[in-house]
Amino acid sequence: MDKKFYTYIILTVDNKLYCGYTDDIDKRFEKHKAGIAAKYTRAHKPLKMVYVKEFETKSEAMKEEYRIKHLTRKQKEELVDSYTKNTATT
Repeated sequence: MDKKFYTYIILTVDNKLYCGYTDDIDKRFEKHKAGIAAKYTRAHKPLKMVYVKEFETKSEAMKEEYRIKHLTRKQKEELVDSYTKNTATT
């Protein structure tokens, strides 16, 4: 079984967007909710996962995380909106 990697965006309770990468999306979100995954999400409690993209390699996932972190808030919101629309129709 090939290991997959993911880049994700979490919406926090105070309407912030947090971006990261992982090889286990469910486990990582549970860690964020428990306050043990990242310093940022300890201070800004996670509400829900709003974007997930799968990659074949860790390097690809990390590059996507880097790219997203350099987007403006508006661009991130557009990315999330596009993802939400695409997953709602599939």
